Amino acid sequence: MLLRIVSSVLLASSVIASGKTVVTIVGEDFHLNGKPTYAGRSWQGHRIEGLLLNTRVVQATFDDLNPDTVQRWAYTDTGKWDAERNVSEFIAALPQWKAHGLLAVTVNFQGGSPEGYSNKQPWETGAFTSDGSLRPGFAARMKRVIDAADSQGMVVILGYFYFGQSPRFMDDGAVTRATDQVTRWLLDGGWRNVLVELNNESNPGYKPPILRPDRVAELISRVREMKATDGHTLLVGTSFGGRVVPSANVIAASDFALIHGNGAQQPEQILQLIQKTRAVPTFKPMPILINEDDHEDFEKPVNNFQVSLSEHVSWGWFDYRRKGEGMQEGYQSPPVDWSINSDRKRGFFKMLSQVTGSHPTP
Repeated sequence: MLLRIVSSVLLASSVIASGKTVVTIVGEDFHLNGKPTYAGRSWQGHRIEGLLLNTRVVQATFDDLNPDTVQRWAYTDTGKWDAERNVSEFIAALPQWKAHGLLAVTVNFQGGSPEGYSNKQPWETGAFTSDGSLRPGFAARMKRVIDAADSQGMVVILGYFYFGQSPRFMDDGAVTRATDQVTRWLLDGGWRNVLVELNNESNPGYKPPILRPDRVAELISRVREMKATDGHTLLVGTSFGGRVVPSANVIAASDFALIHGNGAQQPEQILQLIQKTRAVPTFKPMPILINEDDHEDFEKPVNNFQVSLSEHVSWGWFDYRRKGEGMQEGYQSPPVDWSINSDRKRGFFKMLSQVTGSHPTP
């Protein structure tokens, strides 16, 4: 027993000394490098320890391969889109976000709607070819994002697929190949600061069909079963649409439950969503994590963020540019200004710092 304890301490020390960030799950809590997140922290009587507070920033590795639409995302100061500038400015913003208490960011290999919500998506912003091969440029940018988060002691909630781009796959086989390739890429990369969101908002209309709620658990299990050479496996789940309770088969296959707050106009709707998720027959002790909610009201005593905390549920903000707004708005709308430079952003990070007890430099 003593040898095991000493070995564990030495392993933890070597991980910390090498700058690696290790995310694990203990019951309903997230741990980083062997300790619960926000250790010992409570806020307004709610236990914050063990939560993973986050924001949706899926365009961190964004690029548009469609020459007919790429000009839509041009920077105002240069008149052109620049994927390398985008990822560099994203990485530069991480220390400031971390100083406010942010511990996780949600990114996605197929991005998300650059308009926030879009019925048609002609742009080509995904990291995969139609047969499921990973495009090197996207992989290189994602590596930079994961490495940068790792150095900051932060977690990357990494989405594989997004319904706005997944129809570009030829078939289920292409999705399976993409799943295997990215999972192996992550495991071979040696990262321990990654949680996998198999696909963003699984729903009955997803294409190809393997990404729909009745079958996506096949892919979740596939990811969980793959191992690194040292035996490490990835923690994985998948999200559902706003206010949608995860299906029993997905909960059974997942390491954590992902739910979304879009459409929850009243905070009590978030409470109901959380309670219904915990009532799913296959639910077991696991963290519940919201990594997409486009509601603010941060100045009000009761809001979606606050209600989630009261239920010991991690919460993540979704900020997109509304029609007519300038570049300063919208972490999901390229060209993105990744700084904290709008009233909405300042409201979120102010509440975040209060909740976490952080004291960022003005």
